[in-house]
Amino acid sequence: MTVLGVLWHFGGFVAPALLVSLLLWPAVAFRRKGIGRWASLSWLGAAGVFVLLAGLVWFGRDGRMATYAAMVVVQGSLVWWWRGR
Repeated sequence: MTVLGVLWHFGGFVAPALLVSLLLWPAVAFRRKGIGRWASLSWLGAAGVFVLLAGLVWFGRDGRMATYAAMVVVQGSLVWWWRGR
């Protein structure tokens, strides 16, 4: 596999985590206290990618709906926790 192919596969793997983090980001980005704007986006994306990697290790393959559901729950819980501070 070429380097471009590896980058394409990696981009497809992390795309759901980054999309959900971009959709949830406005809920915490424009609050005055708490975590910073770009830090919240980074943490949401990193948490989503971590859950996707954990699902890949746990199930042995990518793309399980349980992994995507867990990713949304983890990222949504982060936003809920940050908004409650």
